[in-house]
Amino acid sequence: MDLFEYQGKQYFGRFGIPVSAGGVAETVDEAVAQAEAAGYPVVVKAQVQVGGRGKAGGIKLANDADEVRQHAGNILGMDIKGHRVDRVWVEQASDIDEEYYASFTLDRAAKQHLLMLSAQGGVEIEEVAAKDPDAIVRLHIDPVDGLSRETARQAAVDARIPERAVDGVADILMKLYRCFVDGDCDLAEINPLILKPDGAVHALDAKVSLDGNAAFRHPEWEEYDKTEVLDDREQLAKEHDLQYIGLDGSVGIIANGAGLAMSTLDVVNQVGGEAANFLDIGGGANADVMAAALTVINHDENVRSIFVNIFGGITRGEEVAKGVVEGLRRVELRAPIVIRLDGTNAEEGRQIILDAGIPASKLISKPTMLEAAREAVRIANGGEGGA
Repeated sequence: MDLFEYQGKQYFGRFGIPVSAGGVAETVDEAVAQAEAAGYPVVVKAQVQVGGRGKAGGIKLANDADEVRQHAGNILGMDIKGHRVDRVWVEQASDIDEEYYASFTLDRAAKQHLLMLSAQGGVEIEEVAAKDPDAIVRLHIDPVDGLSRETARQAAVDARIPERAVDGVADILMKLYRCFVDGDCDLAEINPLILKPDGAVHALDAKVSLDGNAAFRHPEWEEYDKTEVLDDREQLAKEHDLQYIGLDGSVGIIANGAGLAMSTLDVVNQVGGEAANFLDIGGGANADVMAAALTVINHDENVRSIFVNIFGGITRGEEVAKGVVEGLRRVELRAPIVIRLDGTNAEEGRQIILDAGIPASKLISKPTMLEAAREAVRIANGGEGGA
């Protein structure tokens, strides 16, 4: 779950990370009230989960109430890269001497936490990596050991942070790491992390992604559901309690297990196709779950073929097959299904599908993931089913 900037700053505040005084507003009058409370001058910032707000005119400095009214009136309702601005964050303006970058995320390959720190902040970290990769310190942290203050300070030194800011940056890193771990984040990023003229180090922006798997530990996260940005497909999937992420391709993906779903996306890409989604139905591929998954996939008008990729372990092949057959009876699909069924009781599952008498124009069975991917891509690219 990705938070808006204002939510990220509020989240940082729980862990003692210094942020600018301010408040969120959904109307011009509310923006003026927040500016009066924060103290002039203020910055009026569009709240959208996309970069490029400043270039689009979504971040403006205001010195008085009239300027706040003007800027808030222009920004509210603005479209920034397809994202409508429904609220603004109004915060006290900060004097800036220097800008840095700091973040924590998980390096899944290394199975460790990853700190990225740079003395070059205020721009996308990808730009820094492309132009001057040595300007970024990448430090792996064993989750068992955690981050020590000595390590945090040395990271700041290695990143060529000026000496007068090293201790302040180290202090922020310690707090940001606690936010990342105790706050169950997938990403905790500050860009820019600023040095003020008085020597204070301060988070001027906040990018926070929360690990949805930890939601049971955080009942307070329910407040974020009200502002979560979902497209129609994702909203429908959420209503059916499905793990779904919408993408831009034409091959709908249904798989059991996140790892298999990700591999399916890769294989579809390797054979020349583009996935329309990530959809993990987990271990319960019964008729209700499969019908719900097909309903969500069918809602996407860009889908031209559906690749159902199931490897039965705990999930048995015949139960999956029954779910697919029953799901087809419940949902009138616009696109044909290509299914690959392997693992526990896969032969029984294939026989159930065969005995169902579903025409090849609607359901095609292939023995391997690669063959199924090729067939799904062929259909999505304009070929007809039944090959």
